[in-house]
Amino acid sequence: MAAVKWKWIFLTVYFLYILYISQLTQAQNKTFEIDYLGNTFVKDGKRFRYVSGSIHYMRVPKEYWRDRLEKMYAAGLDTIQFYIPWNYHEPEKGQYDFEGQRDFVQFIKLAQEVGLLVLIRAGPYICGEWDFGGFPAWLLKENPKMVLRTMDPTYIKYVDIWMDKLLPMLTPLLYENGGPVLMVQIENEYGSYFACDHQYMAHLRDKARAHLGPRAVLYTTDGGADGFLKCGAVEGAYATVDFGTTVNPQKSFQPQRDYEPFGPLVNSEFYPGWLDHWGYPHSTLNLDVFSRALDKLLDYGANVNMYMFEGGTNFGFWNGANYKPFQAVPTSYDYDAPMSESGDITDKYLAIRQVISKYKQLPDMAIPPNTTKTAYGKVDLSFMATIQDALTTLCPNGPIKSEYPLSMEAISQYQGFVLYRHTLLGDTPSEPKTLDLSGVRDRAYLMINQVPQGVFDRNGQMTMNLTLKVNETIDILVENMGHIGFGSEINNNTKGLIKNVTFGGSMLTGWQIYPLTVENFKPTSLSGIYRDKPFTNGNLTTPSFYVGKLHVPTTPTDTYLDMSNWGKGQHLIMSSSMNNVGRYWPYVGPQVRLFVPKPFLSPSPVINYVILFELERAPCESPDKCTVEFVDKPLINATPHKPNFQRETRTFSRTRISV
Repeated sequence: MAAVKWKWIFLTVYFLYILYISQLTQAQNKTFEIDYLGNTFVKDGKRFRYVSGSIHYMRVPKEYWRDRLEKMYAAGLDTIQFYIPWNYHEPEKGQYDFEGQRDFVQFIKLAQEVGLLVLIRAGPYICGEWDFGGFPAWLLKENPKMVLRTMDPTYIKYVDIWMDKLLPMLTPLLYENGGPVLMVQIENEYGSYFACDHQYMAHLRDKARAHLGPRAVLYTTDGGADGFLKCGAVEGAYATVDFGTTVNPQKSFQPQRDYEPFGPLVNSEFYPGWLDHWGYPHSTLNLDVFSRALDKLLDYGANVNMYMFEGGTNFGFWNGANYKPFQAVPTSYDYDAPMSESGDITDKYLAIRQVISKYKQLPDMAIPPNTTKTAYGKVDLSFMATIQDALTTLCPNGPIKSEYPLSMEAISQYQGFVLYRHTLLGDTPSEPKTLDLSGVRDRAYLMINQVPQGVFDRNGQMTMNLTLKVNETIDILVENMGHIGFGSEINNNTKGLIKNVTFGGSMLTGWQIYPLTVENFKPTSLSGIYRDKPFTNGNLTTPSFYVGKLHVPTTPTDTYLDMSNWGKGQHLIMSSSMNNVGRYWPYVGPQVRLFVPKPFLSPSPVINYVILFELERAPCESPDKCTVEFVDKPLINATPHKPNFQRETRTFSRTRISV
């Protein structure tokens, strides 16, 4: 009996050993490389051309990762491409987060399970229509004068620390090691940046090579013009380009051929549409024009990654393309993209699938269905508290006292809001004097004794004539609309009040500075006495919180919150957890309704608290008669009012070649 037992143990161990050796051999036989003479990629010894789409794990609720990936696979894509934002994983210096929604390793493994290969844009700069282009804002606290994306000693010190953390996580996921990762990108569109520091690009290449090994395929991406590749290409990383619709692929790829005479043709960002900006109509790109261009590229033998395939929303203060303040994407590229922010397939998705089917066999599977959307109807809201009422809740540690205003980054407040408070001293002015807030970044609300006086923004009004009295309290609530994420201005990116405030030419000193966390506002745990209604000057109301209750009788579904009649602010939902849904600004547009994914909601008896932090004007008949409505359809393309700031200059033609 004992002999039989040991025999089975031996056979089990032997079987596991053989299985291990088989898997090891299989992994060792997996290869991905560039065949320069054949002008192609080679995977496992065979010619290979990828058809890819971009998806951003940080913009898609984790519960929907598989849904979005399966829809991409069903479209005929064999590969996905995504960024890894540094600031998403190291929000504070030395404090890393790779769990839950931030677990990109699980996302990569899930993509492999679905049947997709992976291209990774590892940064450290990603652009990506993401706050600060992926840089953590605490860099500005370490040295506000550092020159980013260069060999600046302070900058490169922290880049090295981050890359030494990130890159080893990618190594076991490389294709040659049994994972799905084909290539890793060095930096991102560096040729569009002013610095042109070749030593910097070589440093990043060497860092990646040291961690990822000699066989890993590295690449760069730049705009489709020789001037971009001049600074963006680096020896040892394969140079690729990005551009939009074209009728002449040969001409569009010529800049790549000027730097890579041989090897596969690659468009790493082929644009099915373009991003939206606050205050301008929803951007669209004709479906037929795009389909014909995609057809030409695939017929030409090119490798293509289609940008804006995200199918996801932005969370909280991460929601925006921040090339210039105020012109942020409200949530996503949405309904001119192959998948909407809610993951719904669009006509463009079906067109892409049809084109791809001409060049490769589509997977034998049905397209996963769109998620259910529910119109939960109107929810009554009540005024709960002004910003001043809630200060102890939003800033439990109390204010920072300073002789002069401090930037947000200087007090470790990297997103959101800060309230600056000053009590006026000295003689009582007999006539109006000018209050100068020319240092506001980005948008500010001035209150005197809690009564709103006006709105200031960095590209609009910066001064106001006022008559103030001694001992009156000046409150300045400043909103960070998102760190600039593209161009040389990323080096001038501090937020809050970045200059001294003057009144009548005299500097105001002696400030209390409150870093605010709006997620701290929990209706179930508030204490203290609140006033009956917010202050008003007849036009503006004091920034205030409004709260209502949404009851979901059964299993929650996706929905949209219609903000048509509200002013500008932040929307949160608290159920089993607090979720920052995002910003709203409907009178500027183009987005009017906010996508609320079902993971943010809970069924009865749990109450879903609908919280609005309204900054400008609430459409209430009385403090207890405000409403919002949950509907089952989006509204991303409302006609916006003309904003009071200049249009951002980076346009669709930034790297596009139309020939």
